[in-house]
Amino acid sequence: MSGPNPSPADASPADASPADASRADASRADASRRSATLKRATKETSVSVRIDLDGSGEAEISTGLPFFDHMLAQLARHGLMELEVEAEGDLAVDAHHTVEDTGIVLGQALREALGDKSGLRRFGSVAVPLDEALVEVALDLSGRPYLAYSVALPRDASPLGSPGFEPQLAEEFWRALVVSAGFTLHVRSLAGRNTHHLLEASFKAVALAFRDALRREGTGVPSTKGALS
Repeated sequence: MSGPNPSPADASPADASPADASRADASRADASRRSATLKRATKETSVSVRIDLDGSGEAEISTGLPFFDHMLAQLARHGLMELEVEAEGDLAVDAHHTVEDTGIVLGQALREALGDKSGLRRFGSVAVPLDEALVEVALDLSGRPYLAYSVALPRDASPLGSPGFEPQLAEEFWRALVVSAGFTLHVRSLAGRNTHHLLEASFKAVALAFRDALRREGTGVPSTKGALS
């Protein structure tokens, strides 16, 4: 006489169906993904951000500032992130609030997506050329906010796009991002005369440095302190 049939709890992994195994693999993958979704609204702006650090470089950006949209798309594409940004701001007053608040919310989302930073490479650095422009970037996902920004823009630099993006707003964006996310960022131009080229090379360089720093290389937190915060 045969014994009782084993219950699902008694079944071994070998007894699992291909569908069960596929669902288990998908669940583990979802649990390990580094992503976040945030929204922030003030009397001046409304900004929503979704970021996935393990993406493919796809971006959906709408800030009301076409040049800024183009720069954020560079950040996603070359950083291999999935990035969705929707911002509405008081552009009739100035673009400053929209750019700064986008940096704040994106930084908060980045901090959340990074978690405790276990297994991260942590550091990234690169020099990126764009025609006559050359920009060097180094960053450290240290938990300590610090921005060193030295990009020499032409004295006659004009707003880019329509509505216009004032070139000096790039520094305000990076500062807001750094403070909200909590990392160290150095951006320095080594050569360049064209404002568009200098700013685009900067965003591409930061993206590539992020791509390097976000790589998983181990399991522990990359700090002798045992924490990055």
